[in-house]
Amino acid sequence: MRIALDAIPLVAAKTGIGHYTDALAEWLARVHTDHQYELISPFDFEFDPCHGTPANLSKKYIPVRSIFRKWWLIGLPSFLQISPVDLFHGTNYCVPVFAPCPTIVTVHDMSLLAQSGTHESENVRRGKRRLPIMIRRAKMIIAPSEWTKHEIIRHLGTKPEKIRVIPEAARDKMKPLLPEEQTAVLDKHGIRTPYLLFVGTIEPRKNLVTLVRAYHELLRETPHQPQLVMCGGRGWLEDDVFRLVEELKLQDQVRFTGYVDDADLPALYSGAEAFVYPSIYEGFGLPPLEAMACGTPVITSNVSSLPEVVGEAGLLHDPQDYRALTRHFVTLLGDRAASDKLQRAGLAQASIFSWERAARETQSLYDEVFEKSKKL
Repeated sequence: MRIALDAIPLVAAKTGIGHYTDALAEWLARVHTDHQYELISPFDFEFDPCHGTPANLSKKYIPVRSIFRKWWLIGLPSFLQISPVDLFHGTNYCVPVFAPCPTIVTVHDMSLLAQSGTHESENVRRGKRRLPIMIRRAKMIIAPSEWTKHEIIRHLGTKPEKIRVIPEAARDKMKPLLPEEQTAVLDKHGIRTPYLLFVGTIEPRKNLVTLVRAYHELLRETPHQPQLVMCGGRGWLEDDVFRLVEELKLQDQVRFTGYVDDADLPALYSGAEAFVYPSIYEGFGLPPLEAMACGTPVITSNVSSLPEVVGEAGLLHDPQDYRALTRHFVTLLGDRAASDKLQRAGLAQASIFSWERAARETQSLYDEVFEKSKKL
């Protein structure tokens, strides 16, 4: 079988969907050597798999940038027709409306509809218009969590049997590093130990105002004085976070690193006293999983998909209760036994998730959809 995957998420600096796309493509090709896989995009992109590019995985850059707005209507369907491709996988919510082959789409979350106030209005309007069409046109939908499956059903009325839950996983490079292996990376980013860590885009959905308030309470009410490190690019409405840091006079204690290269993340995770992820809405929650894979205790919200990912291996809190978050900080900073217990539990929890399993389940879905299409 010849399968094409949308590689547009690999064009810019990679965040969650980009990591999903490249990890899935690599593992599909590694596990299923009897199939051919193509990553395709109208923009040039970087693809650097952890174990080298498998022989049955290719990169296809189709330079039709001037008609990008018609890529999904004209450019991509034409490519799929000419190639020909047996199946197309839209890794980022989109599939061609008119495709010459069966299509599958991954819907990572439903925040555009469920948390529209945390997105730019134009993106919300576009999502409300496009998402129902994509869901209808795709033969099957992949959701990364049971939570997201239920959200798709709730917001779009999709039949449950059309949705397959295939969880993501931490990448192979996410492993605990020794202190001497962390030093150069910490120095590079101006980080001093001990520190608390957040990784993600600076945007309202990540609930970083609550994180800053909880951190301020920690410094004000307890003897603990760790640095707070926030790693991630700036998103929409990020000014509230920076403004609050200034109002509380935390500029010397809070370190914004900006976007961090993948190569630095294992050291940053491994060196932290705790990884903190107070998000109010997630479709999966890859950063907490990667932190656990690096042996870092995790504190996260008790909402959306996050309890499903973290299980019993993290400290959960109401995302609106900053004092509860502060109490979790105190627990981990003041009790080494509690921290060590969470570290062990996190490593065990992270090991449950596997990109090899995700690749096998995804290919099984490809096979199912392809066989059904031949009978029509």
